[in-house]
Amino acid sequence: MAALYITSPYAGAGKTAVCAGLGRHLLGDGKKVGFFKPIISEIKSPEAIDSDTQFMKQVLALKEPIAKLCPAIGGDGKLTSEIKEAYAGVSKGKKVVIVEGVWRQRPGAKPVEASHEVAEALEGRVVIVEPYAEGLSAASLSNKYKDFGENLLGVVVNKVPRSRMEHLPNQLSGVNILGMLPEDRTLLGLTIEELAERIHGEILNSADKSGEIVESFMLGAMSVDSGLNYFGRKDNKAVVVRGERPDMQLAALKTSTRCLVLTGGVPPVHAVLQSAGDKGIPIILTKGDTVSTVNSIELALGKGKFNQMEKLARLGEIMEQHFNFPALYKGLNL
Repeated sequence: MAALYITSPYAGAGKTAVCAGLGRHLLGDGKKVGFFKPIISEIKSPEAIDSDTQFMKQVLALKEPIAKLCPAIGGDGKLTSEIKEAYAGVSKGKKVVIVEGVWRQRPGAKPVEASHEVAEALEGRVVIVEPYAEGLSAASLSNKYKDFGENLLGVVVNKVPRSRMEHLPNQLSGVNILGMLPEDRTLLGLTIEELAERIHGEILNSADKSGEIVESFMLGAMSVDSGLNYFGRKDNKAVVVRGERPDMQLAALKTSTRCLVLTGGVPPVHAVLQSAGDKGIPIILTKGDTVSTVNSIELALGKGKFNQMEKLARLGEIMEQHFNFPALYKGLNL
């Protein structure tokens, strides 16, 4: 049985996405796969990540309860023994257990040291998820993760702009790169429910579609005549329109729109609400003005949680193309 420790020093780097993609592939290859996400209680409560753990439980069709998959571990001197005991409860009968790591800042200690301690306790092979950034270099990666030593299986560079995919391998020459995963609209998108939460909006209709993914957004056009051509430029989008412009709202509803966002707290007229209902397009009503709403959406896009099955299919396609599974299998002795 192999422990595969997936971690990153950055929030939102894509750890859960990589865990899900690897788990999906291993399952498809006939391997019995487990999942384990210990939470050091002095950092965050277990409730903070239950949605991710529940998602992985679903992806891997696991029978263990959430409390065992995501146990709260004390941060005192018994950390190693508690980790081992909890891990034993979820690893029985598994060929590979995917462990989603926790980086912890302790007084006088580097964040990497907690992950190193857990990886050592589980005798796990470590995969680092590194989000792409300008200036990323082989030297910086090697120096940042040298403390993992021989336990380090490799690095996955995530959210790489497609314009950099061709050049990045030379830039990171000398580092064991297991994968370079390109940016993708589906993976970066927010669900309609997440979008409503981010802009403090209310979903007025078609709540059953709240799990669908918004890949981009557009502002209302300047005139009705240009509306259809303008809104037709993007698919699977959210359209942000002032509440008092039903003409623009109806034009947007005639194109590939995932949801309408009405600003200013002005509810939709009957014709708009009926058209949206007939097409199954949710309307989000927010009291914020257009400028503040757009700013909130811009900040939110790319930060959606990876806990939707719709994203998993697309992730599988990307990882099959851009992840070195033979190297992973060799490192895990599979």
